[in-house]
Amino acid sequence: MALNFDYLHQYLQKVTPSRPTVLQEMEKLAREKDFPIIGPLVGRFLYQLVKLTGARRVFEMGSGYGYSGLWFALALPPGGRVFCTDGEEENREKAKYFFKKAGELQKLHFEVGDGVKILKKTKVQSDIILNDIDKQDYPQALEAAVPKLKKGGVLVSDNMFRGGEVFKHPEHPNSRGVITYTKRIYSDKRLFSTIMPIRDGISISIKL
Repeated sequence: MALNFDYLHQYLQKVTPSRPTVLQEMEKLAREKDFPIIGPLVGRFLYQLVKLTGARRVFEMGSGYGYSGLWFALALPPGGRVFCTDGEEENREKAKYFFKKAGELQKLHFEVGDGVKILKKTKVQSDIILNDIDKQDYPQALEAAVPKLKKGGVLVSDNMFRGGEVFKHPEHPNSRGVITYTKRIYSDKRLFSTIMPIRDGISISIKL
């Protein structure tokens, strides 16, 4: 039986437990500002991913004001770090506010700038890398991420369906970026990849 993904999403939203107050505050801000965040369905998966892998170091390309980063931080053990990147200083200040409110500020390192360029300059490999930048730039994000990922590490990318735009308008630059990225993660012998239909679609690539 084919599933209606609108109904499926509504159902999952309904049965998903409530989040800590600070995350709900961040979700409210996203609704008010029409700001894109990964949402609680993907957030819970990121939390699980840290616990499943025993990750201690997470790097994000495209952090916004830290919603996904805080999900990671809540799961990371003492001494774990999440390295966030975003192009806006305002988002760094918001992230620091929310992390401090959650009691997780010590786990946050936030750089303002281009996430791909910052990752390329990073000398230490990460256990998990999250890619959530402009979709047309996904292929460049992949090239930057794989060398900076530990063996057995996980690369996660959000918005793999672009709200259905990859099917409806595959020639749009953002759709082309996602489609190219999809083909490359499946053909790259360094990775084993899967796409999961959570929210707007997420890809999970393990470095072999």
